[in-house]
Amino acid sequence: MQTILRFARAIAATALLCAVAAPAEAQVLGPAPAEIADCTDGVLRSRARIRLCIPRRGWNGDLLVWAHGYVSPFMPLDFYSFSFPEGFNPQEAALRRGFAFATTSYRQNGLAILPGVEDVRQLVEEFRKRATPEHTYLFGVSEGGLVTTLSIERHPDLYSGGLAMCGPIGSFREQLNYFGDFRVLFDYFFPGLIPGSAIQIPPDVIARWFTDYLPPIQAAIAANPGAARQLVRTAKAAFDPEDPETIATTIINALSFNIFATNDAVAQLRGNPYDNRGRVYFGSRNDLLLNLRVARFAASPRALGNVALHETTGDVSLPLVTLHTTLDEIVPYWHEPLYLLKVDTSDRGIVVPLPVHRYGHCALTNDEILGSLELLVALGR
Repeated sequence: MQTILRFARAIAATALLCAVAAPAEAQVLGPAPAEIADCTDGVLRSRARIRLCIPRRGWNGDLLVWAHGYVSPFMPLDFYSFSFPEGFNPQEAALRRGFAFATTSYRQNGLAILPGVEDVRQLVEEFRKRATPEHTYLFGVSEGGLVTTLSIERHPDLYSGGLAMCGPIGSFREQLNYFGDFRVLFDYFFPGLIPGSAIQIPPDVIARWFTDYLPPIQAAIAANPGAARQLVRTAKAAFDPEDPETIATTIINALSFNIFATNDAVAQLRGNPYDNRGRVYFGSRNDLLLNLRVARFAASPRALGNVALHETTGDVSLPLVTLHTTLDEIVPYWHEPLYLLKVDTSDRGIVVPLPVHRYGHCALTNDEILGSLELLVALGR
């Protein structure tokens, strides 16, 4: 009966969210205005930077903790947000609504999921040395969505619930395979444009990607739209059927993650995590030829062991709200049903997936994000 009541509450709250909401690029969070909050910046034992903020007036007693998304390893450590379409600022949104706010740079950029989980845990402990929140809610975007979900699963004693936005929560290994598949398929349909391979990116390509490599790729896509369509179809990559220009956007965005994230992932995971030896691709004009000629790679057992450490279990004892655009070209929407398959609905927790029918990676409006946070708070109290 309790499970039924929890789901009834979730359905009602979801309907409220829809009513409210109807009418991969990181951005640095600026300092909070002094008239809004007292903020303290510091450094954890891990050397991750942290920020702790409490509203000057009217603190509601609760804490919102922000987990940022993927930041290129070539960027400096900082407090990052995300390039949401309407410029959602998690720090300002929390403080202006009476929440305390805390965030961390993590101890490293690039692949920082497990360090992020630990740094967020230490962040919350540091905040509690300053004040004791009645509830602590964690919310994160993209890579931070996975940090959020793993934190809720692994440290339920620290949090009251989480909001995971467009994160690779269904299968971290399949997310890595998605990027690898996209690159090998691109090299098949548009051969010779990018040196290196799906698992090894030459430094020169990284350094001159935007100036020397991207323009010829864009020209090739425009010159051969048939191959571009076959690429996104065989890669199972999202695009907006009503806007053919999003095919090129999908290709560029997915390739860019391969270019800037691959070497770092191989280094962090201690080997190549991508494996397509048994993969059968389909959706091209000649699937037999495609599967005979596409490049094949074998994953390192050590890397796969480290990948497994990043996998979610679905073991949640707290409210977890997930918000995801259905046509996400970077972190595909199929992560949502994959995660739900892991969840035991008889457990004490509740998972509420909120699909947003739109193209783009985390292309969410401010009302959709704020409505999801309101839902999370309602479920967590």
